Amino acid sequence: MRMTENGEDSSPSQPFGGVLPGGAPGGKDPGGGSGDERPVNPTTEDNKTTKLLNDTLKFPQDVRDQSSKTSPYQPRPPLLPKPPALLKGGNSGSVEEKVRSRRLKNSQESLTNPAETGSSTDSLKEDSTVTGVFTLSGAATLRNGQGTVVGPQSAPSGSPVFRARGQSLSEYERGPRDHHSDPAEQRVRSSKVRLSPLQPSGPLPALEQSLASASLRTANRIDRDYGIVPGRAGPERLHLHRNLSDSRLLDNMVSDNTSVNSMKSTFSVLNPIRPRDVRNRSFLEGSVLGSGALLGAEELDRYFPERRVGIYIATWNMQGEKGLPNNLDDLLLPTDSEFAQDFYIIGVQEGCPDRREWEIRLQETLGPYYVMLYAASHGVLYLTVFVRRDLIWFCSEVEHATVTTRIMSQIKTKGALGIGFTFFGTSFLFITSHFTSGDSKVYERILDYNKIIEALALPNGLPDTNPYRSTSSDVTTRFDEVFWFGDFNFRLSKDRVGVEAILNQNQGVDMGPLLHHDQLSKEMKDGSIFKGFQEAPIQFLPTYKYDVGCDMYDTTSKQRTPSYTDRILFRNRQVDDIKVIKYTSCSTIKTSDHRPVIGMFQVKLRPGRDNIPLGAGHFDRSLYLEGIRRRITRELKKREAMKNQGSSTICSIS
Repeated sequence: MRMTENGEDSSPSQPFGGVLPGGAPGGKDPGGGSGDERPVNPTTEDNKTTKLLNDTLKFPQDVRDQSSKTSPYQPRPPLLPKPPALLKGGNSGSVEEKVRSRRLKNSQESLTNPAETGSSTDSLKEDSTVTGVFTLSGAATLRNGQGTVVGPQSAPSGSPVFRARGQSLSEYERGPRDHHSDPAEQRVRSSKVRLSPLQPSGPLPALEQSLASASLRTANRIDRDYGIVPGRAGPERLHLHRNLSDSRLLDNMVSDNTSVNSMKSTFSVLNPIRPRDVRNRSFLEGSVLGSGALLGAEELDRYFPERRVGIYIATWNMQGEKGLPNNLDDLLLPTDSEFAQDFYIIGVQEGCPDRREWEIRLQETLGPYYVMLYAASHGVLYLTVFVRRDLIWFCSEVEHATVTTRIMSQIKTKGALGIGFTFFGTSFLFITSHFTSGDSKVYERILDYNKIIEALALPNGLPDTNPYRSTSSDVTTRFDEVFWFGDFNFRLSKDRVGVEAILNQNQGVDMGPLLHHDQLSKEMKDGSIFKGFQEAPIQFLPTYKYDVGCDMYDTTSKQRTPSYTDRILFRNRQVDDIKVIKYTSCSTIKTSDHRPVIGMFQVKLRPGRDNIPLGAGHFDRSLYLEGIRRRITRELKKREAMKNQGSSTICSIS
């Protein structure tokens, strides 16, 4: 046994029962001699140790070259945490565990000092005094600054060469090993400020098994009052459908560690459906108070929190023209309206010869948001009902009936066409009619009205929602909400000169003086026609009779008097069920001698029973596809025209 000048044992030992660099087990050479008797060749041991260290830690080639150039006899590995077992002189784990601990130490140092990330040469320069070499079998060999092999068992018990796991790095660097380092290395080490790695003081708490995240649920909760309507007095909020603001949506959701967008893609804005609801819900309650009724209060409040549905009505005498307007947006989608409505009902008198083309044009204008619930005709009377596609499931089967007011029933130019259905628990009746024409034929028009209300056979298979208030002699009493519109042909009982004088005097602001001569208003006040019906205040010019294509009233030899022939009236069983939003004419469509009249209404809804025949989402699919195809074609043509216009150039000669 040989002792170094520091008093340490320099003979090779057998730590951990490993293999020395010579390759002989138990610390013996291949010749069979004892490791205590055979001298050690420092140069051979250094080369073998360097090769073994490079193979084990897999240093990059540039690092190995730099370390070899620094000291060919003293390989210096990067600064890594020393195994705690070497401090105590015992065995500790495998090579993989030691390498893993070294990588953990390097990752902690890189977090505290970004400038040292990936710098292996600095670590090699720091450990110039004591270097630990790990062999393949887990043995450790130490060398002091003079290249003498030092075994782990020969280190003094109080030596701070290997620090404990919980010891701070600053204490380690201030240890006694620094008295062997030269002043330059001392200055390099002292200039580096390193923070001690944080170690947990105790065992970490167990993770919870629940994946629910209260913070995610709170952050993504949907506001019930979603959307503030701008431009109105006060912070009036727009209550959208409850399927957009139902708080139960997020109560039933389990948030994971994905982002908000992923959660939105997984769960729609519609309420999630639980399997037990699918099992138990049969829609057979037949009671207004039934919680599971398809048409009951729960479902009604979900889609209409205020229990009001939007109705859009348009009536137009087309004068039998073959040519349709190029664009029907002004008729159905006026720009001064903030929102589109839930139902669109269009009644036409003296319609164009191609009824199918007319319906396709309506579908093309309304687009994919709406589907045609029903369409019927009586001669040249057309009546079409469109509904928002997500509301079609709450509509009953649709029925229609017709009445001819002509003496000869084969001529179907005058009469009425009615369509009736139930939406939730409210029954609707829409009638479009064309009464007898002529300035003085008021009595004939009253006869037309009486015949229609008696002969229109509705409802047929649908149950009456309030039979106690119905009469067999008046069809309008058998429905909750009734809208009657069309060309009633009632005129102004004043000559053409007097009407024009009133129009020029009022400039279309106050129509009261003109309506004082209106035949329909007078008969309604007397109670001879449209009993129980109401009409919104008229604030638009007379819609009859214009010259086609211009805003001039009749300039022919007949000089017909301008009149309000086109009207929209309404009646309800309960007071204030119908609220008028707009009542005006469409002055931009000039292909007929009549101007279309449009009305927008908010109608009160009530929950219903599931004892009615449901429409089950039936609509005209072929019409829908054709309308969408035309919209796409029109959009492509518009884009192509804009592209051609943008690519055109103007040549100029200078």
